[in-house]
Amino acid sequence: MAKRDYYEVLGVPRGAGEDEIKRAYRKIAFESHPDRNPGNAEAEKRFKEATEAYEVLRDPEQRARYDRFGHAGAGAGAGAGPQGFDFSGFDLADALRTFMRDFAGDQGFEEFFGGGARGGRRVVQGSDLQVRLPLTLEEIATGVEKKIRVKHQRACGTCGGRGGEGEATCAQCQGRGQVRRVQQSIFGQFVNVSTCPQCGGGGRTVRERCRTCGGEGRVSETETIAVKVPAGVANGNFIPLRGLGDAGPRGGPAGDLIVLIEEKPHPVFQRDGDDLHAEVRVPYPVLVLGGRVEVPLLGGGAAPLDVPAGTESGTVLRLRGRGLPSLRGAHGDLLARVVVAVPSKVSPAERRLLEELRKLSEGRATRSGRSAFQRVKEAFAF
Repeated sequence: MAKRDYYEVLGVPRGAGEDEIKRAYRKIAFESHPDRNPGNAEAEKRFKEATEAYEVLRDPEQRARYDRFGHAGAGAGAGAGPQGFDFSGFDLADALRTFMRDFAGDQGFEEFFGGGARGGRRVVQGSDLQVRLPLTLEEIATGVEKKIRVKHQRACGTCGGRGGEGEATCAQCQGRGQVRRVQQSIFGQFVNVSTCPQCGGGGRTVRERCRTCGGEGRVSETETIAVKVPAGVANGNFIPLRGLGDAGPRGGPAGDLIVLIEEKPHPVFQRDGDDLHAEVRVPYPVLVLGGRVEVPLLGGGAAPLDVPAGTESGTVLRLRGRGLPSLRGAHGDLLARVVVAVPSKVSPAERRLLEELRKLSEGRATRSGRSAFQRVKEAFAF
């Protein structure tokens, strides 16, 4: 089913300003929020749809892409999000996180949802975590599965994440999960809203704390996690692993683990998108007369490269399809920059031939006024 136009979803004109977009989303989100419509699949759908539209239209770069390309402008590759708007994995948890990020501190938020609780307790999501994953070009070319060790907060096995026995409303925040501090200044009254330090934002405390987790409902664990990396990823792409970040306090849902891709430098090849660049040393006679040389390939082996007669040192020749795969299935090219190979030592026979070449070329000026031997010397000095 085709997606609706984002402006239509929020009910705003295309020239709407940031404040108008925010007000429109806030109204729809408050009306269709799952806490106000338990078990209502249509309301949940409207909430997710409005949040998706809001996430794109609130960001100037993504909004410009959408205005130009529509939904087709979505970045479908790994790492879409900061540069594109691929919402293929966008779920209710993501939508709720966006809503809480921008509107949890609004005046009347707690009263609107009856304290912001489900079952009498506010749900606080755990933090997202980020790890860096260095990869070689060979691993990027084929795709790879890597195992990484992550230290994160997981639900306490002793209390099942509850934090202890006998829940009670937090006395400090009265179950709201937030505390407000009013400050007076010469400019007027300022209200500072922050997470309640007593209950950690949950709105509830326990009468008898768990001895294992101290009432937090979670403990620190180091875990080995397998990460499947598709072929063709690039430096700066990221892979989100849902629910593998820190667990939320007292049974709250876990955040995500963000795996950030880093490319290791390669001794032979340099990457340019899906293309690879390499320098290939070629004997001078082959450059002059033409011939075939072997070009090393990423991952091992070599491919034949035809060098046309009269090729100058520094010329770039293309081997199609010998680069890296892209995330969309195509392959880049290998660009071989041929340079003259200058031997550090020559045999007596080679020296005699070079001396003969010098004698033959002396006095034979070219159109540019340079002798053939001078041109050889310039090529060798490249």
